[in-house]
Amino acid sequence: MKRLLNIISLITLTTGIAQQKDSLPKLDANRHNLEQVIIKGNRLDTPFNQSSRDIQVITQEQIAALPVRSLNEVLSYINGVDIRQRGPFGTQTDISIDGGTSEQTLVLVNGIKMLDAQTAHNMMNIPVPLSAIDHIEVLRGAAARIYGINALTGAVNIVTKKDRKSSVVADVQAASSFKSKEEGDGSGIYGGGAGEVTGIFGTSSQSQLLSFSHSNYNGQRYNSAAKNTRLFYNGNYRFNDNNSITALAGYAKSRFGANGFYAAPNDVNSEEIVESSVFSISSKHTWGDFTLAPRISDRYGEDDYRFYKDDLSKGRSLHYTNALMLELNSSLKTGIGTFGFGWESRLEKINSSNIGEHNRNNHGAYAELKSGLGEKIRGTLGVYANYNTAFGWQLYPGLDVAYLVNKQWKIAMNIGSGQRIPSFTDLYLDQRPGNVGNESLEPENAWSYEANMEYKKRSFRFKAGYFYRNITHFIDWVRADPATPYSPVNFGKNKVHGIYARVQQDFNLGQQQAIGYSASYNYMSPSFEASDDIQSKYTLESLKHQFIAGIHYRKKNFSFQLKNRLLRREFADAYNITDLRLNYQLQKFTIYTEATNLFDAEYKEAGAVPMPSRWFVLGAKFRWN
Repeated sequence: MKRLLNIISLITLTTGIAQQKDSLPKLDANRHNLEQVIIKGNRLDTPFNQSSRDIQVITQEQIAALPVRSLNEVLSYINGVDIRQRGPFGTQTDISIDGGTSEQTLVLVNGIKMLDAQTAHNMMNIPVPLSAIDHIEVLRGAAARIYGINALTGAVNIVTKKDRKSSVVADVQAASSFKSKEEGDGSGIYGGGAGEVTGIFGTSSQSQLLSFSHSNYNGQRYNSAAKNTRLFYNGNYRFNDNNSITALAGYAKSRFGANGFYAAPNDVNSEEIVESSVFSISSKHTWGDFTLAPRISDRYGEDDYRFYKDDLSKGRSLHYTNALMLELNSSLKTGIGTFGFGWESRLEKINSSNIGEHNRNNHGAYAELKSGLGEKIRGTLGVYANYNTAFGWQLYPGLDVAYLVNKQWKIAMNIGSGQRIPSFTDLYLDQRPGNVGNESLEPENAWSYEANMEYKKRSFRFKAGYFYRNITHFIDWVRADPATPYSPVNFGKNKVHGIYARVQQDFNLGQQQAIGYSASYNYMSPSFEASDDIQSKYTLESLKHQFIAGIHYRKKNFSFQLKNRLLRREFADAYNITDLRLNYQLQKFTIYTEATNLFDAEYKEAGAVPMPSRWFVLGAKFRWN
C-alpha cells in the first residue's frame, strides 16, 4: 500500500511539472448519450453508432440508478453476461459471456488487461469504485483480433471518468437482512455498510481522478463476513493537440469468509485474502495522419487461502503472481481507410505453495483495416499473431461488417477466432485430494460467427441476433467419481448455438415526468463430447436461459427502478431475482433505498454457496461540481 501511494505521488509530481496551458478538447455536456460514446478498443477507437460488433454500453448515469452495490452486480444486468458469485458484497466472482467459462472472458480497465495467470477467480478483484466509472463496454464473441489472448467468448472494458471540470462524489450506505446471526457466528443481525468518494481535479489541460471505497459486512450466513478496499488514481495530461500522457495506479484488497467456496462442506471455516495492484503509464503522439501510443503496465497479485482460518499451520495456500505488459499501438489514416498495427508482450510469473514457481512470456502482433464502401457499408478486417513460450505460434483472423439499410435499420455480421492459454492453476495445481492440474494441457481455440439486426427510432431500440461458437481442445475440470480429484483435460469440442434479443424505450410524460422499460433474453444450446461416467464442472454451471427486464420512472426529484433477473443453468433449477431502488433528489444530495431479492428467493450462483436472502439498503450520495 505504501509503495502504491509513493507511485501515485511520483506520477502526480512529475507530470504536474510538465503541464502546459494548452486546452483539453471540450467535453460534450451530453457525453453519455449512447450515440456519442467512443468504444475504446486498444487499437482503433470507434463511435458507438458506427460499431459493426454487438457492443453493449452501460453509462455512469445508468449505473447510478441501478439497485447495486458493486461492479459484479452491475454486470449481472447485462444481456449475455453470466455473473457467478461465490460470495456477496463484491468479493469473489467469476464472469463469463454467452455460456463460456470464466477463463474465456477478458476484463480490462481503460484497455489494461486484468488477467490473473494464477486463476480467473481473481480477475474481478478490480481497484475501481463504482463512482469512478464513466461507462462499461461489453463486447461479445471471439475478440483476439481486438484484445489478444483469452478474449475467447468476449471482453468487458471498464472506462473511468475524466473531465476538464472539478467535481466530488461521496456515497455512504448501510444495509442488512435483519436476520439473526447463525449459531457460532456471534450475536446480533447480519448487515454492514460501505462508503466511497471520488474526486476529479480538472482544468483546461488536465484531469486527475482519485477514488477510494471501503465496505465492511459481517456476512449473510455463517462465516461469510467480507471487507473490501479499493484505491484508484487516473491522471490525464494534454501537452498540446498532438501529445498527451496518461498514468494509472490502483490497489484492491478483499478479505472474506470462504464457507463452501471450493470444497463444501469441509471448508466451512475457510477464509481468503486477495490483494492486487495495477500500474500503467502511457502516452499518445500524433504526426498528421499517423498516431503512436506506447504503454507499459504491471499487475501484481497475492492470494492467501486458509482452509482452516484458525489454524494456519495446515491447509494454507499462498500465491504470488506478476504480469508485466508492454504495448505499442499505432494507426494511420489513408484514402482507403484507417490502418492499425502494433505489438504487445506479456511477461508472467508465479510463486505458489501448491502450484510452484513458473514463468512464461507471451508476444503478439496485430494488423487491421477499418474502412467502408460508400455510405452504407462499414467493416474492419484484421489478424492477430500470437507466440507463447510454452505453446508456440498461432494466427487469429477476424472480420466485422455492417450494412446501414437506412437511418433506422442496421444489419451486421462478424467472424472471429480466439485462444485461451491454460492458467498456472490448470497446469500445475497440486491440491490433493481436491484438485490436481494437468501439465499436458493444450490451449483452447475457437471460431465464432454472429449475425444481428438493429432497429432504432427516437427512444425505441431493438436488437436481435444469432451466434455460433466452436471451441476445440475445450478445457474442463472432470473426475470419474467423487472419490477421485478433479483434474483439467482437453475435452474435445464444445459447440454453442445461441440467440439473443434486446428492446428498450422511454416515454416523456410531460411536467418533468418520464417512464421507460427494457427487456432482454439470451438462450444458449451447448453440446460437447463427454462420457456418461465422467462428472464435469462445466456442465453443472453452463447457462441456458437468461431473461432480464426492468421498468424505470421519474417525476421531478423522485425516481425508481425495478429490475428482474430470471436465470436457468443446464442442470439446475431456474431462479428469479427482483430488485428495487427508490431515489429522491434534494439539491446536491440524493437519498436512496434499495430492496434486493425482494421476494426472498433461495438460489446459488456458483458451487455450494447460497446467495443472500432479502436485503435492504439505505444510503445518501453527495455531488459537487
